[in-house]
Amino acid sequence: MVRYPENRHYETMQKNEYGSSYKGGGDMKALGLDIGTTTISAAVLDREDGSVCDAKTVENQCFIDRGNEWERIQDVDRIMEKALAVADEMIDTWEDIGTIGLTGQMHGILYFDEEGNCVSPLYTWQDGRGNLKEDGGRSVVEEIRDVCGIWAASGYGLVTHIYNRRHGLVPESAVGFCTIGDYLGMKLTGRKKPLMHAGMADSTGLFDAQKACYRTDALEKLGMSADLCMLPEVREDFAKLGEFRGRPVTAAIGDNQAAFLGSAGFTPNAVLVNMGTGGQISILSDQYFTAPGIEARPFTPGRYLLAGSALCGGRAYAILEKFFRAFAQKIGAGSEPLYDVLGSLAEEGMQLEDPMRAVTTFAGTRVDPSLRGSISNISEDNFTPASLTWAIMDGMAQELYQMYETIHEGTGITADHLIASGNGLRMNPMLQEMFRKKFGVDLSMSRYKEEAACGAAVSSYTEM
Repeated sequence: MVRYPENRHYETMQKNEYGSSYKGGGDMKALGLDIGTTTISAAVLDREDGSVCDAKTVENQCFIDRGNEWERIQDVDRIMEKALAVADEMIDTWEDIGTIGLTGQMHGILYFDEEGNCVSPLYTWQDGRGNLKEDGGRSVVEEIRDVCGIWAASGYGLVTHIYNRRHGLVPESAVGFCTIGDYLGMKLTGRKKPLMHAGMADSTGLFDAQKACYRTDALEKLGMSADLCMLPEVREDFAKLGEFRGRPVTAAIGDNQAAFLGSAGFTPNAVLVNMGTGGQISILSDQYFTAPGIEARPFTPGRYLLAGSALCGGRAYAILEKFFRAFAQKIGAGSEPLYDVLGSLAEEGMQLEDPMRAVTTFAGTRVDPSLRGSISNISEDNFTPASLTWAIMDGMAQELYQMYETIHEGTGITADHLIASGNGLRMNPMLQEMFRKKFGVDLSMSRYKEEAACGAAVSSYTEM
């Protein structure tokens, strides 16, 4: 029997209440590959006890600078070179790897030709072309909202594609598009066309998560009828793509879905909070529910991850540290990182009866990129470094808590446990304590540091 790690928030069972079962494999292992924005990670999981046998992370460092401030693109060939090298290394080291699962950064796309070869850079989820004003004074994001009544952020693949098509940036030889995780699946298995998990397809925008298909009606309204043939084939399950070195490879799942699978499995009422460069909250649900700032992302057939994302997230803490370090440099106190000092300041600030308050939407939100942060409730008594530090950390937790409240009010789902992931929480005990108090439930760190890679490995042997 395959088991999840023996943490409080994992269920150890052959078949869970949602009907998913796990195929045993003796001492056989599973490999998970994760192509992130800044790193490429691999994890080898023991399918019997869920332990990590091996893990490796290499720097991505594949951004391309073409001088456009709003553009965030990466070199696909360099990414593939690194990812395939890591895959070969892991299989050479662990010959009993039996299955391979994939994940990677969501939303972004690349174009491929009829031979299945990439003919463009990767337009990442951070790309800002969808917010650029077009003729007529509105952006592609605004046009999609006005014409179709659909919210899709800049960086979402179809937003990028619409802009590229209108500006002559789609290569003539392109016959389709896919995410970077899907392209890795093509290169591993020799496929000429992708087979996309519904969660990945949803992340590219203009997708009906309930029907698990693209919104062709919306694309037609936007004048994109001729490009419907470029849409990839979509599956709701963890479908097999083919084989790599004799091992079956399953379709890439979104890094959000993979991190949840690797951290919480299918445990009901568990809330995954992630704090890295950004911040995110995810809850498993059999209800389809959306609200401003909350997405229902396909997970497994009939199940969704209700997810809210903070654009700034853990970066708010880095901004605060940068502020204090700049002051320290000015007075000749050195330029060493001050994160340890901030932890002590936050603990001191927590003791204040009436501290400052902060809204940490310094980079706006996905719903409203123009929003900015604020600091309020400033008094003569609390205008201190300790109070400011506490306020910023509280604001980081509050932004995600408000997203949870929206989900709770709309679905009735009540969190009975928090699972924390990402270095922004893993390395910050004070912030962990703030989340415990904010949500009023226990918090435990995810067992795995490479949650997404481990979740990808689990997806490779999970039956729906």
